[in-house]
Amino acid sequence: MPLTEARPQTLLLMLFGDFVLDRDVRVFSGSVIDVCERLGISSHAARSTLTRMVSRDLLQRQRDGRRMYFGLTERSTALLRDGRTRIWGTGAVNDHWDGTWTLLSFSLPESWQRQRHDLRSQLAWSGFGPIQGGLWIAPGEVGAQQIVSDLGLEAHARVFHARAGALTDIAAMVSDAYDLRALAARYDEFLARWDGPPPLADPLAARLSLMAEWLHAIRRDPRLPVEHLPADWPAPRAQKIFRELETAYAGPARVVAEEVLEYLNP
Repeated sequence: MPLTEARPQTLLLMLFGDFVLDRDVRVFSGSVIDVCERLGISSHAARSTLTRMVSRDLLQRQRDGRRMYFGLTERSTALLRDGRTRIWGTGAVNDHWDGTWTLLSFSLPESWQRQRHDLRSQLAWSGFGPIQGGLWIAPGEVGAQQIVSDLGLEAHARVFHARAGALTDIAAMVSDAYDLRALAARYDEFLARWDGPPPLADPLAARLSLMAEWLHAIRRDPRLPVEHLPADWPAPRAQKIFRELETAYAGPARVVAEEVLEYLNP
């Protein structure tokens, strides 16, 4: 997904994350469609997206008279809280690394292709990179045991926490284990869109797009220790731009939202 083409579902999640999360309210469908029009999303596409999000257990519907309102589900609430932690808690720049690594070693039967794929996908999502064969690493202390347990692979994997020895070239190890070019490209694309004249005039549309594109940029970032990354690593500048713009858009976007969004207290 190119950063300049955030999906309608992602943009709507950002809307609900900003103005519904941790509030016991529902939003009128007509006002959601109004926001979508500000984002360049047609009313037909907006209605289709709302319907799909209900079917995916991301939104729940509530009728009030002739009006339809939408609220968050347990699933979308968990997703949005995780996104909030990634944006504001951990951030994109790991400049306080304590030197530790989480190592996971696994050995699965050759016939277990699906289990191997699921494990690798979960490890990559959680910030792990492959060193060799069945040995994966991630900076810091990561809940790898939970990943293994959730997949029912406890008997086939081992988890360790360690520090690299003096002879280990950590920068080379990081370069081997992770696709640094692909990781950097996400931040470069973010900067190309946002480090300059504002791409959107409407402050609410701009804020939702900014949040969606930033979350896309950082979602699969393993937060590698910055001292072992290339000197021109784009994440620090991208994070600085994001935080400056988020602060600038917050007030004006909320003013627009107060004018556009209609709520229902269930």
